[in-house]
Parts: sequence; C-alpha cells; structure tokens
Amino acid sequence: MPRHAWLSLTALCLAATPALGDGSDIPRTASGRPDLSGVYNVATLTPLQRPKQFEGQASLTDAEAEAIAERWRNYIAKDSAPSDPNRSAPPAGGTEFYIPEFEGAAGGVGGYNAFFVDVGNSSFKLDGAWRTSIIVDPPNGRLPPLSERGMARLASSRERLQENTGTAWWVHQETGPYDDPEMRPLGERCLLGFGSTSGPPMLPVMYNNLKRIVQTEDTVMILAEMNHDARIIRIDGQHEPDSVRKWMGDSIGHWEGDELVVKTTNFRETTGLMLGSEELRVEERFSRIDQATLRYRFTVEDPNWTASWTGEYPWPATDERVYEYACHEGNYALGGILRGARVLERDALAQQDESSGKSSGR
Repeated sequence: MPRHAWLSLTALCLAATPALGDGSDIPRTASGRPDLSGVYNVATLTPLQRPKQFEGQASLTDAEAEAIAERWRNYIAKDSAPSDPNRSAPPAGGTEFYIPEFEGAAGGVGGYNAFFVDVGNSSFKLDGAWRTSIIVDPPNGRLPPLSERGMARLASSRERLQENTGTAWWVHQETGPYDDPEMRPLGERCLLGFGSTSGPPMLPVMYNNLKRIVQTEDTVMILAEMNHDARIIRIDGQHEPDSVRKWMGDSIGHWEGDELVVKTTNFRETTGLMLGSEELRVEERFSRIDQATLRYRFTVEDPNWTASWTGEYPWPATDERVYEYACHEGNYALGGILRGARVLERDALAQQDESSGKSSGR
C-alpha cells in the first residue's frame, strides 16, 4: 500500500475512534441518553459554605484534606470508646460538637451517638481539587446576604428558637411553637427530610445520605433515603398551575446534550431549604463524570437572598441499598412534645394564679 494511502487510512481510523472522556464510555439507555440510574452516597465532610478558616481558598491541599479526615476519624474513635462510669457531668451547655454547622441539630448535649451520624469520611474532590465548600458562586463560597424579607423571615424563625428554660415562656403569646402539630417542623413531623436532603437543591446532611435514581424515557425518579421522599421529574413536560404547590416543588426536566437539566417551581411557603420561600426557583444539572460518579450542580433563586447562588458536588455510586425509612410508624416523640408543652403551660398558669392570689391578699 502506498505510504500516503496508509497515512490516510490511519487518520480515518483515528478520527473514527472515540476520544477518552468524550462521553462514549458512560452507560446509556436504549435511546442513547446517559443512564443516570443507580444508588449514590452523597455524604461528605465538605460543608455547604466555606469555613472562615479557608477564606479566599477554593480548594484544599492534600495535607489539609487529610487533616480534616483525620479529625473526623479521631472523633469517631473517641465517641465509640466505652464510657467511663466514673466520669463527671458534661460542661454547662453540652460538650463540643464535631462540626460547628451541626451544633444546633444536636444541641451540643449528646443528642446523637456516633453510630447515628454518617457524614462521610473525607472532603470531596471535583475536577482534581479538594473543595472547601459546595457553594461555588458567590466566589467566596458562602451564601449571599439575606434581603429585607429574608431577614424578616429569619427573625420570625428565631422567635420560636428561644432557650429551653423548662418553662412555658410562650404561654402569653398569641401563638406558641407547640400549640398544634402543624407548628412543628416538617422533619419533626416525618413529612420531609431535614436540611434540604430531599431538595431541591438536594444537599448532604448528618445521615441517610443515599439517593436512588430510576430513569425512564419520560420520567426520572429520585428517592431520598431520609423520609423516603420521592421526587418525580417529568421530562419535557409542563409545570402544574400556579395554584398547585408542593414541599419539593414541581420539577420538569429536559436534556441538553448529555446533561439533564431540571427546573423546579411551585413550592409551598415552607420548603426543605432553610429560609426558602414559595417563590423559590431551582435549576439542577445532572451529568456523568464517569461510570461511577455523577456531577450534581444547582442554582438557587429566591427573593429571600439578595442574589442567586450556585453549588456543585459529586454523587459517587455505591453498592449500598436504600432500606425503608420508618418515621411516622415510631414517632412517639411528637406526642410527647405536645403533652410536655401542655404540662408546662398548666404549671405556668397555676403559678400565675398563685402569684395573683398573693398579691391581692387572698
């Protein structure tokens, strides 16, 4: 064969050979779409917002990433060790918690044993870098400032988060945080997973971080392990009328090449995302990095913040199974919370009557 013909044939073969990483090596459906189906464990030690100690630093060095992982391993080892029966009482306010952002979740009083907590074993690596935060925009890796209405929403929420003094401090308010079951948070009522684990956006939390995706040609279902919340994403569909409102919103997806784009609207006034409103809009993008990893990217728009914000993190595949999440079936705590509040209210009113009697000379 002439040399020029051989070179031409070689060039043709090379042109026809898929390049590594061009999407040809990822699993696909019969119609050629990327197959996103699978079970993913999204637990990570990387927080939503960049810690102040890493201000101006979008990524970690290998040594810094290892130090974070080592700190977590030490915490687990310490908490898993047998308790000293002769130990003294914990300090006032509870013991130091392992992750400051979760301090409120357990109150610093040992509300969770170590075996309940599953936040992963390391920070996540994306595009070759150990990230310091899930948020990538704003560039400082932190949430944008709250708007005036967002500040008002935060102030209203804080009114119901007063220190537990063992008294019915709310007894003379028009409404109290324990008046009815509907006054309690959705997670406490087993209606929605806490911390926006169910989404959107779907964020990692303290535990139950598995996500299962089932994909058909016209629908994608994402099952969140916590509270067995199932998101049904309709492909190339139309949003429900504005009057139809849901805790996880109404999600419509479409394909842009090999990327699934999901837009969600129609939220209720109470959302899984802290400080989110009924005007929340979320755009999510799902794509395959490789056969075992998804890239999950999202953008949040809500008038409770002064600007939109964007985050991303990997969803690694796992061989773990998503088991039943029973919550209502054993939710004895909610009844106990309401009954306890009634007892405190009776005590407060009785003390008030007693004080009134003394002051009137009866």
